[in-house]
Amino acid sequence: MRKISLLLCGAALGAATALVGTQAFLIPGATPATAAAADTYRSLNLFGDVFEKIRTDYVEKPDDEKLVEAAINGMLSSLDPHSSYMDAKAFNDMQVQTRGEFGGLGIEVTQENGLIKVVTPIDDTPASHAGILSGDIIAAIDGQAVDGLTLNQAVDKMRGEPNTVVTLKILRGPKKDARDVKLTRAVIQIKSVRSKTEGDDIGYIRITQFNEQTADGVRDALLKFQTDPGDKLKGYILDLRNNPGGLLDQSIAVVNAFVDHGEIVSTRGRNADETMRYNARPGDLSHDKPLVVLINGGSASASEIVAGALQDHKRATIIGTRSFGKGSVQTIIPLGSDSGALRLTTARYYTPSGRSIQAQGIEPDIIVLEDVPADLKGRDETKGEASLKGHLLNGTHEQFGSQAYVPPDEKNDKQLIAAEDLLRGIKRADAASAETPAPGVSVAPTPAPAPAPAPAKPAAPAAKPAATPDPSAGKSP
Repeated sequence: MRKISLLLCGAALGAATALVGTQAFLIPGATPATAAAADTYRSLNLFGDVFEKIRTDYVEKPDDEKLVEAAINGMLSSLDPHSSYMDAKAFNDMQVQTRGEFGGLGIEVTQENGLIKVVTPIDDTPASHAGILSGDIIAAIDGQAVDGLTLNQAVDKMRGEPNTVVTLKILRGPKKDARDVKLTRAVIQIKSVRSKTEGDDIGYIRITQFNEQTADGVRDALLKFQTDPGDKLKGYILDLRNNPGGLLDQSIAVVNAFVDHGEIVSTRGRNADETMRYNARPGDLSHDKPLVVLINGGSASASEIVAGALQDHKRATIIGTRSFGKGSVQTIIPLGSDSGALRLTTARYYTPSGRSIQAQGIEPDIIVLEDVPADLKGRDETKGEASLKGHLLNGTHEQFGSQAYVPPDEKNDKQLIAAEDLLRGIKRADAASAETPAPGVSVAPTPAPAPAPAPAKPAAPAAKPAATPDPSAGKSP
């Protein structure tokens, strides 16, 4: 009630101020800004009147806090698709996601037809140690059936303080054999980076999101490849397909692992003096080895910052399909204890050459389409930023979506095969119909980086900028 009282006092104060503003408007020398302020306060007074009418006259007693949150959300959603209000719980969940560390079991789960299904257990976690398998159905948590729970509610029940115990009822196999599995929660790290050696001569790095662990994960992978395969290494594949984005500073650090000078990205806000340029620091951890970056219609935001910078520097060849096209940066603004936070769009970002990819995306140097199974055709594409209602406009050449399918079996992954062939210098006779160089774009894998402008302003925002459009589909308890 205290928050509501303050709100209503604010509305009343707005009414009084509006009267003063109206009188001031009649005084010679008053500026248009005075009239604008009067209109703003008059609108706030209107909001206060509507709010009070709802509280007193609605057919059922409304929840005041929910009304206020709905009003805030309505205000933010009118700006663009990525500005929003997070209540205290949503803010905490976002912090867990970006930290990449929480107390839980180490299972990636999804919801299908109302059932909580295990996508995969994370290696070396309580779930993997207990024998939880991909495809298992979680029927109950500590004796409570999950039927009727949302995915977030089920995840919340499985997460908790490390060293506490939880019991899952697991259904397995075609006969749905039931078993109870007791697990002890531990500190779980979300591994946003996975790496391996393809063949014995290519270092493959997959980034699923940009959280606080990402840059360190890429750095560790590069150092590992310098030992194994070592001198045999022909180059790297950086897989950003279906990566929805994440933290801006992590995307900058990833680019810096492959580029040791010049601009990486610039952000431009509402005022000219808010322009920031982020530049690479000396120290190319990849030792200028050839690099291929894989993108598709699900590669967004921070992924596009990485792909765009490496493309502009001519440091990498981009293979795949056009990216999502989210060219804006959101700043997370905490609102105080237990009040949640704003996710507010505060800037557009630009690649080193000055390109805005907002509602346009990154065009790959070599377009490679995957073979999509018949049952997935029509559902294998993202519609892209340009399809989102209220998106920030970017000229008259906006692009709508592209293919976002990645085959589960690597032997059918034409984009990955094309990347490996490029690094090994192999040209397949059957590749001509699948691979199309984008018009006017070089496909050489490792030209020297081009110079970039000097920084306009050191980049040290007080709030945490995030470059992510949406949370990932899966959840990790």
